[in-house]
Amino acid sequence: MAVSESLPLRPTPRPATAPSTWVFLGALAVFTLVVTVMASQGMISTAFVKTLGKTLCLMLAAVAMDVVWGYTGILSLGHMAFFGLGGYMIGMWLMYARTENIVAPALAQQPLPPTQDEIRDAIGSQIFGVVGSSDFPLVWMFSHSLVAQLALVVLVPGLLALVFGWLAFRSRVTGVYLSILTQAMTLALALYLFQNDSGLRGNNGLSGLQNIPGYEQVPQATISLWFLWASALALALGYLLFAWVVSGKMGSVLRAVRDDEARVRFLGYHVEGFKLFAFTLTAVVTGIAGALYYPQAGIINPAEIAPIASIYLAVWVAIGGRGRLYGAAIGAALVSLLSSWFTGGGAPDINLGVYTVQWTDWWLVLLGLSFVCVTLFAPKGIGGLVDLVQARRVPDRQGDYGPDKGAKRQEEGRE
Repeated sequence: MAVSESLPLRPTPRPATAPSTWVFLGALAVFTLVVTVMASQGMISTAFVKTLGKTLCLMLAAVAMDVVWGYTGILSLGHMAFFGLGGYMIGMWLMYARTENIVAPALAQQPLPPTQDEIRDAIGSQIFGVVGSSDFPLVWMFSHSLVAQLALVVLVPGLLALVFGWLAFRSRVTGVYLSILTQAMTLALALYLFQNDSGLRGNNGLSGLQNIPGYEQVPQATISLWFLWASALALALGYLLFAWVVSGKMGSVLRAVRDDEARVRFLGYHVEGFKLFAFTLTAVVTGIAGALYYPQAGIINPAEIAPIASIYLAVWVAIGGRGRLYGAAIGAALVSLLSSWFTGGGAPDINLGVYTVQWTDWWLVLLGLSFVCVTLFAPKGIGGLVDLVQARRVPDRQGDYGPDKGAKRQEEGRE
């Protein structure tokens, strides 16, 4: 007993206050400042600024995915459905308000001033004429209100995740079966949205989202910077939120659920409640990331919700290193930027004489090989490099390391 009293060990650092958290946030702040200065000086294009802003949104979605998979052990293959729903919710307001700004002045030039019903009918004809309709579906009930649609950005993904998670977790569906269920949910939602009578313009999706109502005279270069700042702020706040969630007792329980769910349940913890909390919270944050992403992309359609998008999200987390928030963010940034470079024609084709390698066709093959190699040879991903650096920090063990009070073992415990 005397020995244990003489060896006070430092508690495990909380991720919310760990050095990696502040390093990440500092790097994010520097990155945002540098991009802002370079864009203001015309050193980088508006399109590239939008690409960087979209990458920040994908990083936030990857961090959320890491919490639900890397920390809680739920391999969700449907989180990009929440990402897309967030985009659809804000996209409805953007399309409605932009169309109203075009239709209302045109109708005002008629001899008789138009009524609100006539304006709404004209807006409906403009938006839904592409699918052979002019009536507003029920899902567009609050599309005229920015506040209501912002609330739906949170509520719709959150309620879907809450209902789905409650049904799945209370039935104690785990492992690959739960992954298949999440993928089936995503596929069912995508197939429904592909229909013209879904109320969201079917395969045409929502377009023109880059035109912010009321700011038509503001250059896209300025708007792209605004969204870059908003995306960076959302990523910083989301990272801090999740760093707090995975720290302390909450984080310990989540990791225990990941490692041995049956034992945690035996110890008296309500496992389903913890899993439902993590699943729902990450869905809400992913929906917010989607609401920031698609105004920068300019368009959203059901293909964005297809199961393959959620698989890509899992690949990003695996390559970056699951179980590390910064690893998931790095993996998403690296892979998404490389994807833009390879598929956008930035990578030069390789002429082998008998065959020319065109990266627009071979990028997915390269990505798949990278995922297989990481799984086989580097299961900790890019984030595992931090472990290699820390492993080299071997303490100097010269001196007395006995059990006596004041020995160097006590000092080592504080390091």
